[in-house]
Amino acid sequence: MHVQEWLDSVPAAAVYAVVALVIGLESLGIPLPGEIILVSAALMSSQHSGVNPFVLGACATAGAVIGDSIGYAIGRKGGRPLLAWLGGKFPRHFSEGHVATAERSFEKWGMWAVFFGRFVALLRIFAGPLAGVLHMPYWKFLIANVLGGICWAGGTTAVIYYVGVVAEDWLKRFSYLGLVVALLIGLTSMLVIRRKAKKAAAERQEAEPEPVPAAD
Repeated sequence: MHVQEWLDSVPAAAVYAVVALVIGLESLGIPLPGEIILVSAALMSSQHSGVNPFVLGACATAGAVIGDSIGYAIGRKGGRPLLAWLGGKFPRHFSEGHVATAERSFEKWGMWAVFFGRFVALLRIFAGPLAGVLHMPYWKFLIANVLGGICWAGGTTAVIYYVGVVAEDWLKRFSYLGLVVALLIGLTSMLVIRRKAKKAAAERQEAEPEPVPAAD
């Protein structure tokens, strides 16, 4: 079956549901490729007459806001033991270095860390739970969460949809290019965060005072 025919056979409701679910779970604190799913769905909407980009953007925004809010509630209730537990389950994402980097970002930028964290792969996972752990006032978190979700989900959908419409014939032959670009962006941001996390961990170790030997 031709790729375009296969795309047209996918129910629009299924696309909306998958996008909202994956982004919601990622925002809640579970490491999932939410950005890649959104880019793929937005690219599909440019070639699938049944997938409405406005509905798609709304579903992605709803998943982001609801998932982050649930993550906030879990983080506020679980506290730092929750971060330690997540570090044991997902050491590559919730290592001490990553947590330290995220904490510094929140302490320095506050609401802006939640807003701009929506655009960074690892911070999207941290934002909700960490804001709850640090007891950020919920009204501040909600404002930054909603605005960040709208800008990220709506903006990504609009840009990818526009690219798909303008370059429709070209994208039919290279339909996976958008996914490759999204993957490269995600990997780059992950490497940058990992490098900062290692630097933060090293600085933290250097800052710790050396033990003083007991007097005889």
